[in-house]
Amino acid sequence: MDALVIGDDGQPRCSWGSSSADYIHYHDTEWGRPTTDERTLFEKMCLEGFQSGLSWITILRKREAFREVFADFDAETVADFGEPEIEKLLSDERIIRHRGKIEATINNAQVLVEMHGEGSTLAGMIWSHEPSEATPEVWDDVPGFTDESTALSKALKKRGFRFVGPTTAYAAMQAMGIVNDHFIGCAFRQSCADERAAVVRPTK
Repeated sequence: MDALVIGDDGQPRCSWGSSSADYIHYHDTEWGRPTTDERTLFEKMCLEGFQSGLSWITILRKREAFREVFADFDAETVADFGEPEIEKLLSDERIIRHRGKIEATINNAQVLVEMHGEGSTLAGMIWSHEPSEATPEVWDDVPGFTDESTALSKALKKRGFRFVGPTTAYAAMQAMGIVNDHFIGCAFRQSCADERAAVVRPTK
């Protein structure tokens, strides 16, 4: 498959981001844009966990339902979910009804609340694994994981997070703009690079 596809609007895009209206909007406006907001980072990490083994378009089309049932990914609220909430989620056909992933989301909310109580943030942990400037961000074929995503995965797991393997961690890093994996020639690569250059990196 070619790395780039020219859309009906004449814009060259990464080929994966040009196959549907949902993908085009996500690719153009969100993927690769640097994110430091805790709620947004928590949502993206959770959704990447739910995506494991599935197509991202499946998650994208269920995103609003996920936001509804997980209290807009407010960690303090989700951390208080118990068995009644889990059973309700398992019966909701609008989301991915996978007990392990649902329980991992609740667990991860609890871990995040603990981190906040200790004065640390998910943003600080994730951004601390940003590749150095010496690390190339241009690939002939985008990898499934990197040394940095493997290290991030280990750090997250050590802290208590679940469903955060190296591949999931790298997909999250791409989505959150920790790396810029828009292919050279993509119309949106430079704007993501500009935003990354301007973003204030969290320190803790």
